[in-house]
Amino acid sequence: MFTDTEACYRAVKSKDRRFDGVFYTAVRTTGIYCRPSCPARTPAFRNVSFFPTAAAAQTAGFRACKRCLPDATPGSPDWDVAADVAGRAMRLIADGVVDRDGVEGLATRLGYTSRHLTRLLGSELGAGPLALARARRAQTARILIETTTMSFADVAFAAGFSSIRQFNDTIREVYASSPTELRGRRRSAPSTPGALTMRLAVRTPFAGRALLDFLALRAVPGVEAAGDGWYARSLALPHGPGTVRIELDDALEVGGIALAAATFRLTDLRDTAAAVERVRRLLDADCDPVAVTDQLADDPLVGAQARALPGLRVPGHVDGNEIAVRAVLGQQVSVAGARTVAGRLAAAHGVELPDELVGEGLTTLFPTVSAIAELDPEELPMPRARGRALTGLCARLADGDVNLDRGADRVDVRQSLVALPGIGPWTADYLAMRALGDPDVFLPTDVAVRHALAGLGADPKGAEEISEAWRPWRSYALMYLWRSLAHPEEMS
Repeated sequence: MFTDTEACYRAVKSKDRRFDGVFYTAVRTTGIYCRPSCPARTPAFRNVSFFPTAAAAQTAGFRACKRCLPDATPGSPDWDVAADVAGRAMRLIADGVVDRDGVEGLATRLGYTSRHLTRLLGSELGAGPLALARARRAQTARILIETTTMSFADVAFAAGFSSIRQFNDTIREVYASSPTELRGRRRSAPSTPGALTMRLAVRTPFAGRALLDFLALRAVPGVEAAGDGWYARSLALPHGPGTVRIELDDALEVGGIALAAATFRLTDLRDTAAAVERVRRLLDADCDPVAVTDQLADDPLVGAQARALPGLRVPGHVDGNEIAVRAVLGQQVSVAGARTVAGRLAAAHGVELPDELVGEGLTTLFPTVSAIAELDPEELPMPRARGRALTGLCARLADGDVNLDRGADRVDVRQSLVALPGIGPWTADYLAMRALGDPDVFLPTDVAVRHALAGLGADPKGAEEISEAWRPWRSYALMYLWRSLAHPEEMS
């Protein structure tokens, strides 16, 4: 959108929050870039430029606005809709791939040479992978400076900087403030010993309680836990295990963005960025709920529910491999049955958390796909055919033949999955929705979907045709259909 300068300027004049994170406005007379909804006086059209990313604005020499904090916005929902290389790269950069594996590692994950990838991202996003990673480090550092009492050395380490000097220079360049000055105006949350509490930006409206209902119903004992207004789980991170507890009841809203409090316990601070990004995936933080509601509100089947419960999310996941295992366990059984089998598998083959991370019902990391691949399918607590499908899938995931991170091409992943014995279209599409973040998935053969459609007076045999009216947000319509079975009062 940033190339349509007149449309961008109209969004800036109207202070339209829906475009926060979709593009950034830079003002040449002040040298500052802002989010479209910045409350400051609208600059003259002749003085503004528009950029697709905060990194692009920084590369062009602009500093972040101290009033609207443009880098704190959720990511563009267009990345998940298009699922192009640029969007996939942004997801991996946010996960810390460049910090861990360098540009070469990022390019390999995406199937390009580093030179071609740099050229492509420069064209699409206005900045190369190093600049995009630098912008992400700066944002993580600012959040840690303002919301924690961590030392600046620990902040630099956690945000991914290679030295204190690089950290100081970047903060001054991006925010025109020193780390000390940023901390002086911090809005810190109550601290917990040994924990790191951050507020994660989520687009509003945000139906946090509905998301909690979905996660709590499926929580695997020992791996996940849920209570009144909160959800917690263990995390398998690049440098070690961790846990997170997320408040999903009363989110604090600031400037059209919900700030969901998340408390992390990490064995290695280098995993801060990865942990944050994976939890944001779980929350579907970059969703455009206004666009979803606009599309679905007048639909004769799900419209009433879309109006009654705007901001319903499609729950993502913190680990694509884990959700793949759980999807196979859930084939042809109830949600409760799948949860029971997953709990047994975790108890028998999961990795115990270190003592300092145990608490609130969390004791275990979900078993790795490598561990499951080595099991005898005949001894698994499920039908033999499904056991063979599970171990076969895990072997392919462990070997890297199938990749379920957000950097993978969805079409390629689906083809690879359905080619495996025992993995059908339902499983492949369910993984596209929850592991790969595809907002336009529909499951016409799903038993619950068929029951929901029949209950609404629609013919389940025409499910695929019915779903065409919901594009490109069929995943959200699917969530409304599933929810309608438990909450029929929302349908009127």
